[in-house]
Amino acid sequence: MILAITLSALAMTVIVGVRYLIVSGAFAFATRRRHPGLYTGLDPQMRREIVWSLASAAIYGIPAGIVAWGWQHHGWTQVYENIGDRPLWWAPVSVLLYLLLHDTWFYWTHRWMHRPEPFRIAHALHHASRPPTAWAAMAFHPIEALTGAVVIPLLVFVIPIPVAGLALVLTIMTVMGVTNHMGWEIFPRFMWRGALGGWLITASHHQRHHELYGCNYGLYFRHWDRLCGTDRGIGDFARDHARAAKRALAAAPAAGGGVDGRGGTSRPA
Repeated sequence: MILAITLSALAMTVIVGVRYLIVSGAFAFATRRRHPGLYTGLDPQMRREIVWSLASAAIYGIPAGIVAWGWQHHGWTQVYENIGDRPLWWAPVSVLLYLLLHDTWFYWTHRWMHRPEPFRIAHALHHASRPPTAWAAMAFHPIEALTGAVVIPLLVFVIPIPVAGLALVLTIMTVMGVTNHMGWEIFPRFMWRGALGGWLITASHHQRHHELYGCNYGLYFRHWDRLCGTDRGIGDFARDHARAAKRALAAAPAAGGGVDGRGGTSRPA
């Protein structure tokens, strides 16, 4: 049994790590295509982000693997495979509940992480990425990674959810974690401006958090920030892009006359 649990934890760690490399790698590639030069000069930072993120993958993967083993062999958890086992309306409701509860947990633990001592011990590592890149999504100190790793494994014991719904929650969690850090806005304007944008978090909202620190703590939704007076609206990426342009210009002579990494002429993002 111990061997089976260990193998399940290892397998889930590999899955989380590979998922991170694929998703962050894809969005990092999209960034280089959409904003050439944005990550110029950040190679040491990105290597550090990858190392810490892969360490976090183990911290996320171990409890997930243990819970997955218990679900498969002993029926632990409220996860169900046949979507017809419960009313069909429950599937989208369960996904929304998971996102709301995850967002609540994230808001309050993230806000706690910005108290002086937890920030110094743990959360400062994440904010050492200036500016964050697509690789920074899981670049956490082990203490912070642990606070994030327990919430979904605990929820599956309490709230029924279909397997497909849980997969959707994990997909949203991964995509939002990466896109919120990659340094530009990938989503349509209506998602971060206007009525809908007033309640959803995308990169434009989270950018303000990395700029000002003491605000915009949420993950998916803005309601906790708005209720608690910590919402400072959305930012823009003009300053980060201007700094990236300066780094690209400074690196151009060393790169041989302003040639970017794709064989074209460098231009500001």
